[in-house]
Amino acid sequence: MTGEPTSESGEHTVDFNLDRTNLYREESYTDLKVGTVKRFIPVLPDGSVDKARKTFFLGQTNVYTEHGPLPIQNVIQAKELAQAFKRFPEAMEEAMQRLIEEAKQMREEKTSPLIQTPESRIIVP
Repeated sequence: MTGEPTSESGEHTVDFNLDRTNLYREESYTDLKVGTVKRFIPVLPDGSVDKARKTFFLGQTNVYTEHGPLPIQNVIQAKELAQAFKRFPEAMEEAMQRLIEEAKQMREEKTSPLIQTPESRIIVP
């Protein structure tokens, strides 16, 4: 699903066709405490492993804030499951630092008192 799906009559439509060239089997591993490591194995439409594409790992966890749980996920650079478990903390820390930076940027943009466009020299409060 990309863009604003609309039909010729202007009604919203959604294309629910799966991309059969980008299918993955998902395996999930969790300790039921800290987080989850997911292994995505590329498959062909018949379910057999697609050896032309690489398996990848994704880590997921939640950080609890005063506003409730904040989900965090990040790709884990690993070739096998044991390596993904070992690199899980590093991947989650990297994702959290990225979220912190994005939050700082949003806060700075929100608190910026003036917006000035270079072409017009008009300052909007």
